[in-house]
Amino acid sequence: MRFTVTYRVRAANRAEALARAEGIALEQTVEIPRAVVPAGYVAEEIVGRIEEIGQLAEGVFQARISYSPDSAGTEMTQFLNVVFGNSSIQQGIRVTGIEPGATMEARLPGPRFGIGGIRARADRPRGGLIAPVLKPMGQPVAAFAALAADCVRGGADIVKEDHGLAGQPTAPFRARVEAVAAAVAKTNAEEGRSALYFPNLSGPAEEIEANLRFARDAGAGGILVMPGLFGFGMVQRIARDASLDLPVMTHPAFLGPYVLAPDTGIDHGVLFGTIQRIAGADISVFPNVGGRFGFSAQECAQIAAACRGTGPGRAMLPSPGGGMSVERAADMVRMYGQDVVYLLGGSLLADPPNIAAAVAAMRAAVDAAEQP
Repeated sequence: MRFTVTYRVRAANRAEALARAEGIALEQTVEIPRAVVPAGYVAEEIVGRIEEIGQLAEGVFQARISYSPDSAGTEMTQFLNVVFGNSSIQQGIRVTGIEPGATMEARLPGPRFGIGGIRARADRPRGGLIAPVLKPMGQPVAAFAALAADCVRGGADIVKEDHGLAGQPTAPFRARVEAVAAAVAKTNAEEGRSALYFPNLSGPAEEIEANLRFARDAGAGGILVMPGLFGFGMVQRIARDASLDLPVMTHPAFLGPYVLAPDTGIDHGVLFGTIQRIAGADISVFPNVGGRFGFSAQECAQIAAACRGTGPGRAMLPSPGGGMSVERAADMVRMYGQDVVYLLGGSLLADPPNIAAAVAAMRAAVDAAEQP
């Protein structure tokens, strides 16, 4: 079964739109002129097929193009290369939808855990999950461990590292992971909680595999990955590995240029929802409306719907971050519902000695807003 990509293209008229769609179909597969495409299998199966052309507005058209699963194989990276490889370098083309189809869904099954799996591990069967963020960089290992313990005491479901924590000399990856995982485990046991610790995957390329194993063995409850830097193939690699058994939370760092220009790139819901699910993420972090990054309410709703809607793979948890506070809890619950992970960052850290109380206050505010 072929997979289908929907593109929004700028064109003066239908004839130009058709020509642009034809160019995409060739560029994303054989990358040669139609006249020299080999007859038979390549021409009939491999070359993209224009399934639909329709006008959306003056100068704006929609093109649906299908591709053979044979063009993508079993690799997430090559799948994305077919979806929007060279065409991403052209002006006036934007990906607005991806339908992976049964064949590619079987090859790229998506999240290992999904919403149900994360809820089970965090022992939060219903309601929004609370995820305070460990930051800022520059602090020693002991400070992060103490901060994590206080987050658990306050009722955190997930203790997430900031994406800026890597191998800095003040808190190297392995020393930090070992100390924080131990602090979370100890406080979970003392408080009767099941908080999950998600360290930020980092290290030179040759150390990544060993660092993943180290995090697992140290007691991490999941792993934070930046696919904009590591690639979506890394997300796929972790999600497929039953021996790692680590839920994946993805962070949007470096992905902004893919969505910010209205006539190029990828729609918000496709990038932070559909593609993350196909790769195997269980939680997708994205900038929240009202924060400092300027995503609109409509864009955030599109992301949440793509994370939790029907297919591909298991539904995953949207995780809005930025502008989150006790005062906004009721608005956020109305906007996102209960299947969501709320990130708490800068505002939470305004008073570090009382962080447990701050987390507890957010938990109470979310619980109160969720009551019928």
